[in-house]
Formats: sequence, C-alpha cells, structure tokens
Amino acid sequence: MSDFKVLTYTSKDYKIWNDFLDASKNGTFLCHRDFMEYHKDRFQDQSYLIFKKDKLVAIFPANKSNHILYSHQGLTYGGLIVSKETSFKTVLKAFKSLLETLQSSGIEELILKPSPRMYHTHPSDEMEYLLFKLQAELIRKDLTLAIDTSQPIKITASNRKRGLKKAIKQGLIIKEETDLDLFWNQILIPNLVEKHGVTPVHTLEEITYLKTKFPNKIRQFSVYKDNEIVAGTTVFETGKVAHAQYISANNLKQELGSLDMLFHHLINEVYKDKAYFDFGVCSENSGKQINSGLQSWKESFGASSISHDFYSVFPKNHILLNDVLI
Repeated sequence: MSDFKVLTYTSKDYKIWNDFLDASKNGTFLCHRDFMEYHKDRFQDQSYLIFKKDKLVAIFPANKSNHILYSHQGLTYGGLIVSKETSFKTVLKAFKSLLETLQSSGIEELILKPSPRMYHTHPSDEMEYLLFKLQAELIRKDLTLAIDTSQPIKITASNRKRGLKKAIKQGLIIKEETDLDLFWNQILIPNLVEKHGVTPVHTLEEITYLKTKFPNKIRQFSVYKDNEIVAGTTVFETGKVAHAQYISANNLKQELGSLDMLFHHLINEVYKDKAYFDFGVCSENSGKQINSGLQSWKESFGASSISHDFYSVFPKNHILLNDVLI
C-alpha cells in the first residue's frame, strides 16, 4: 500500500496550502490561493495536495476542462510545487501518485507549465527528468527576456543612454504609487486598445484587489513630467525576480526617454539585489513567433532570452516511472 495520498483542494486547505507555498523552492505568490481565486468564476479549480503519510510534500495548482487537467490557466506558470527538503524519490512518487489519481478520475491529458528556473529559490529540476521519462511532448515554448543582475549589464543600444539623458534634461520624476488608476486609465488601457485592440489581462478592479492582498509583491512605478503621468510599469516581485508585468508609455516616450529612465532606476536601484529583472515574454501565437521589435527593445537593456516550456503528459504513462530507481 502506497504511503502517498492525493487530495483535491478545498477551502479548508487554505492555510496549509499557503504555508507550504511560502516555504517551497519553486512556488511564488502567483500560486497563493488569494491570487488564484480572484478569477475563480472563470475556471473550474481542480488543484491537488499530495501527502506522504500525514506530511504535505507537494501541491499542484490546476483547473479542469472536460477530460483535460491544466497547470492553472489563470497563472503564468505553476507545475508541481515542492519544498526545499523534498528528495528526488519523494518528488517521483508524489508525481506518480498524482498521475495515477488523474487516470482513475477520468483525466486523459495533463497540460503542464513548470515555473522557469529563474523563479526557483533552490535547484528544482526533478520534474524535467520525470517529464523525459514520461515521454512528455513539448507543445509550446515561450521566450521571456531577463537580466541576470549577477553579470555586468551591457546596454546594447546607444539610444537607451540618449533616452536617459533626455529624461534627466526633461526633469522627469519617478514615483512609486499605491493607486494604479492613473496608469491603468490614462496610459495602459488606451495604449493597448489603440495599438492592439485588447485590454489588460487584469482589469483595474482586479489588479487593485490583488495589490491589497499582496502590497509588497505588486508594485506600481510611474513616471511624471510636470505632474502629468507619461509612463509606468506594474511589477510582480518574487523571491529572486522582479517581473515587469505591464509596461506602457504615452506617445512621447521617444522624445522624453521616460521608459529609459524608469528601467534604469528599477534595474540599478530598486531591484539591484534581485537575481533577475524579467521584462516578460516576446513570443506570440502560442510561442510559434517572436515579436522582433519587442525582442530587440528588451535586449537593448541588456536582457537575454530564457525559455518557458509547456508539456503534454498522458496520465496513463505513469507506468513509465516504475523503473526509474535501481
């Protein structure tokens, strides 16, 4: 009889889930129940807790649609989240138990999107090996652009430096704000609608709610000229990474150098002690194409490409894990 049991998350597990997440080596606040549940009306949550005897050893944020289980579609990443002390053997048996449970409950496919390595506080590649053994199919690969702050930062475009000089000359001021209304309503939403015909993933009401729940992890930095907002970014801050979730500026960004000044300040001052500054993805069409202009712009700050992989796993393939340990 297995020492492992897999339980479906319910509201009574709120505290044990979040406490485990906070002590994990590959989870971030995006997998906190308060973050996951702001859009609970859009997804059929089917998250799991995995125990070895009576000890919680892994959690799996997920939602269900028909006979497919997804690494939660409302999150950028997720996957199997484990503690710093969890051994490879425990990860193996925990994930195998999860797959067995999925198969017995009628789940035919698992779409998995593990968190990129830069978000791990400790090495956590156990799942990379298990996915290889399970003959998982790589179905999507996004590219995100990030700066490794432990290395000398090389600004590759001279116009970044010129932009910073312009911003200083123009007397621009950077403010950290608790209120996101001005950035959302005057900069971000108008830009996205005009240029792409879309609105932000988060509504103003949603991002405001999330900021009240995570005031030190969701931060708003705005740029002003003569008391008028001209640019800004909303940053999601995790243990090792500062991620620019939203970036936008008005039509005078080239003349003012507003974004050049903003990111120079964030990278070299506010987040200089973070391991990475993440500018976000530049891939489109489910990872099949790269927005070359966006890629070049982010690279010009000294950022380099980091992949974010998505996998398809068939739960029935759990038998392929039987011979891993010898």
